[in-house]
Amino acid sequence: MGTLAKLLRNNDIALAIGMVVVVLMMILPIPAPLLDFLITINISLAVLILLVCLYTREPLDYSSFPTILLMATLLRLGLTVASTRLILLEAHAGQVIESFGMFVVGGNYVVGFIIFVILVLINFMVITGGATRISEVSARFTLDSMPGKQLSIDADLNAGLIDEAAAKTRRKKLEREADFYGTMDGASKFVKGDATAAIIVTVVNIVGGLIIGIWQLKMDPMNALSTYTILTVGDGLVCQIPALIISTATGLIISRSGGSEKSLADDIGFEMFSDPKVMGIVAGLLCFMGIVPGMPSVPFFLVALALGGFAFYRYKEKKEALEAEVAAKEQEVKEQKIGKKRKKATKESIMELLSVETFEIEIGYRLVSLLDVEKGGDLLDRIAQIRRQTALDLGIVLPSIRVRDNLQLPPNTYQVKLKGVPIETGEVYPERSLAMNSMGGADDPNIKGIHAIEPAFNLPAIWIEEHDKEYAESVGYTVVSPSAVISTHLTEIVRKNSFEILSRADIQQLIDNLKKEASDEYVSDLMKEISTADVQQIIQNLLKERVSIRDLRTILETMSLQARTNKNHNFLTEQCRQALARNICKQNLSDTGELLVITIDQDVEQQIAQGVNPDGESLTLNPNFVKKLMDSLNFEFEKAIQATGNQPVILCSSPIRLIFRKLIERTYPQITIMSYNEVTGNTRAKSIGTISVDASVLSLT
Repeated sequence: MGTLAKLLRNNDIALAIGMVVVVLMMILPIPAPLLDFLITINISLAVLILLVCLYTREPLDYSSFPTILLMATLLRLGLTVASTRLILLEAHAGQVIESFGMFVVGGNYVVGFIIFVILVLINFMVITGGATRISEVSARFTLDSMPGKQLSIDADLNAGLIDEAAAKTRRKKLEREADFYGTMDGASKFVKGDATAAIIVTVVNIVGGLIIGIWQLKMDPMNALSTYTILTVGDGLVCQIPALIISTATGLIISRSGGSEKSLADDIGFEMFSDPKVMGIVAGLLCFMGIVPGMPSVPFFLVALALGGFAFYRYKEKKEALEAEVAAKEQEVKEQKIGKKRKKATKESIMELLSVETFEIEIGYRLVSLLDVEKGGDLLDRIAQIRRQTALDLGIVLPSIRVRDNLQLPPNTYQVKLKGVPIETGEVYPERSLAMNSMGGADDPNIKGIHAIEPAFNLPAIWIEEHDKEYAESVGYTVVSPSAVISTHLTEIVRKNSFEILSRADIQQLIDNLKKEASDEYVSDLMKEISTADVQQIIQNLLKERVSIRDLRTILETMSLQARTNKNHNFLTEQCRQALARNICKQNLSDTGELLVITIDQDVEQQIAQGVNPDGESLTLNPNFVKKLMDSLNFEFEKAIQATGNQPVILCSSPIRLIFRKLIERTYPQITIMSYNEVTGNTRAKSIGTISVDASVLSLT
């Protein structure tokens, strides 16, 4: 007994034993008492599954449901085979089936057969059919919308709204959701097949029972018909009632909208009974029906009274909440007026007028609502997130970004200024959302709006009305708010121009912070061979290629060591990049954790190296060679992006890395160039292309 108890406590072994028992039921005859016990388990299992589905908050909380559905279906089929064997061999199938055949339908096999047919039709045509259709649509829409949802996660990550851990969690949940609905699409077919099998088994049992009863057991035809029909109907009811319950549970779990923090009962109660007007109208209709001649007045009036009383209670509750909200807003408006008066009373000093903001955003008058928190504006919060994310990604403290309105701008336009000079502009529509076709291919003709170009990545997009948002997302479009468009654009501008932000004073502040973390003597020793101006130039070079400078200690240590022999800024930059190789590799990894690289053909590298002028910072190359080189680079880069969905890096030898970067940076500023020395030993690098030039062109250079 002890060994058996240990085996049953092991979930894997217990599950395996259960499946073996179900299979054996189809092969070996079982006694009627054991069949009663198994039928009881089947009914209780169906009720348990229904209640679990009822209290599940979202489908993924019950991710094992498709497998449970299959096992429950297999159990019912096994019981059907076992009960059929007993009915045909012994004209008896246990007390449970006999009770369903006698007590539930009053011993009238005609009534029982009609009830059985009705249950089968309800299960097969209504519940199972609806659940199957929902499963198919949910699976298709979930799979179609996956690329758009993944891009939305990446956009939130780039905007600093979520961190890497949250992004991984959301991607994992997205994968689980796709797997769940895909599996449910197939699992729902088991329920439909089970309902079909029940009809066939019933006909077979009745016909087979008549043949056995009349020809083999020499029973009276009416007696045989009554006996086998009642047993068959009882068997059918015993199997169809759990099947109907599980079909209902299937419909509940796949029609449940995810993301709710409340139970299904709470959601239904809130959504159906939150509006007192609706309940009042229904109560009035019931009163009218209660006074119609011939109608039973008592039930109509009782239900109308209950609904009317609940409607009055909800009306008072909403009225009190509205009054409290209005009072809070009035108090807030008073405080804002007092604050504005104080600001107007304060005069701007001459020095404040002369100061130049590092970053500044000017917006047209129609975009002012994006700053108003009361109207749902979240632009200021997103800008604060950009400053935080920039500190984490690049290691620099972004100065405060000032936002002001400019009546001279077009109403839907914004412009970004760097040190008082406009550098980029964009146009957004605050009452619309920006939809981008993340699925590729032709645009959906049903999506209408204002065609535009997404400003951060220059992607074709459409400004759509809010009522079209849900449809656009369902067909795979990525839909973002106007505030998200501006914040994403601003994030890219900051990354692109971060090297211009840090002044000499900012560099000194970073060095002083390092002194607090380490020690004054340690940092002073590092600065013996280098100056603050040297540090500023090296950091600007690193930021120009979007390399994080958070590890300032490693940068200063590398500069101090290498500057003893060579103080050339380009040389020191390359040495610092190699010292920061781990960080550079990490920030360029693909979604699969690999470093996707495009290499340069050895002959091409040699040709570039030969074209370097004596100053080491300029090139003299054949124009035809340069053109072919650029064509090959563009071809390999676009091919890699289409194949992997990730932006690869170009990998070359260390001596030509910087000069090759200067060669392509005007045409391809977004491409990352890495040297072989910058790839760490534990990085999984994967070559997906090679930049090459025809030998005939090489021979002419």
